[in-house]
Amino acid sequence: MKLGLINSAWAQAGQGTAHGIRRTKEIGFDTIDIFADPLDIDAKERRLIRRECERVGLPIISVACVATGLIDFNPSVQRFHLDRCEAYLDFCYELEAQNLLLVLGEYIWERQVIPTAEQWEVAVRNTRVLANTAANLGLEIALELEPFKLSLLNDVTNMVRFIDEVNHPNVRANIDISHLHLANVKPEELRKLKGKAIHVHISDCDGKVHGDLPPGRGVVNFGPYLEEIRKLEIDGAISIELEYSPEPAKIDEWIQEAYEATDKLMKSGGLRG
Repeated sequence: MKLGLINSAWAQAGQGTAHGIRRTKEIGFDTIDIFADPLDIDAKERRLIRRECERVGLPIISVACVATGLIDFNPSVQRFHLDRCEAYLDFCYELEAQNLLLVLGEYIWERQVIPTAEQWEVAVRNTRVLANTAANLGLEIALELEPFKLSLLNDVTNMVRFIDEVNHPNVRANIDISHLHLANVKPEELRKLKGKAIHVHISDCDGKVHGDLPPGRGVVNFGPYLEEIRKLEIDGAISIELEYSPEPAKIDEWIQEAYEATDKLMKSGGLRG
């Protein structure tokens, strides 16, 4: 598998897009994922992303999209987020990315008002609509498992059920190792995702709250998870997700540390030559 970085790591330190892309390549990453909302950036920024990635030879694997409104109970909100996600898919196509990393929302009002089955069905229906758009563009959708107790997709069982109900070949799973640890998902449960996973996120945490730390700074035991990922034979990338460095001015060192630690883990697990 390839080793990538989500470019939002640079943005938190106030580093420009071009600088982040250039340093990602210089540090040694094989690929890059883009965190940018096409409704918030202009044509110049869109072209800059593509141009700089092409210039340094850094393929774009994924574009991350948080679309919690896809499961809102208001039809008007759903329609807006469908349009927004379709703009994201156009952006993926423009960047020649492989997939849209899609983050669905949470059950509202502690699941006490709207029946959970109703929110689930809304999510299935809207994801299927997006899957058809993705297929027409030659793209895939990678669903992210979130570790929070009210998240729609918060364990492997729910992820498998959701993918099966969407029932579309262009919708599969993203595996986030830190999220799995926080959700108390055992490594062997990943076997259920054979043929259903296309992308991986990696970061560390303190075992209690969402952290996105460089591997080695937290408590995650990566070996067993990476072994199960190896068995899944995913033809894709493992992308490092880093957020909220305690010392933003030292983000370069933070990213280099994460690169070196992850490269070592992947090589020892037979995932990178």
